[in-house]
Parts: sequence; structure tokens; C-alpha cells
Amino acid sequence: MNWDQIEGNWKQLKGKIQEQWGELTDDDYDKIAGQRDQLVGNIQKKYGISKEEAEKQVDDWERNLKY
Repeated sequence: MNWDQIEGNWKQLKGKIQEQWGELTDDDYDKIAGQRDQLVGNIQKKYGISKEEAEKQVDDWERNLKY
């Protein structure tokens, strides 16, 4: 699934994202609105990790996504 599809199905995918990154709030999800760079930035801030690590986590999540 590519990010155009993820963005288009954002509301349906929020639950899967919450399973992976439970510290993100509903406000965070609303701000992210399916945008990959916003997701990476929020993960980086909430979990105190590097941008590279956040990118890797999102890449892994996307690769394993079954929708």
C-alpha cells in the first residue's frame, strides 16, 4: 500500500496505527491526516527517537500493512 492509499483510508487505518504507536493521541492523528512526514515527526517527538529510527519504524509498519 502506498501513501496515497494510506492517506485516502486514514480513518480506517487509525486503529492499526494506534496499535503500533499507542502514545499518539487523537489530536496527533487529526494533525497527521495521513501525511507520512507528519507521522514520522510525531513518532520522533512522542518516543524521543531519531528521525532515522522513526522513518525505519514507519517503513517497517508500511511494509507489514495488510489492508
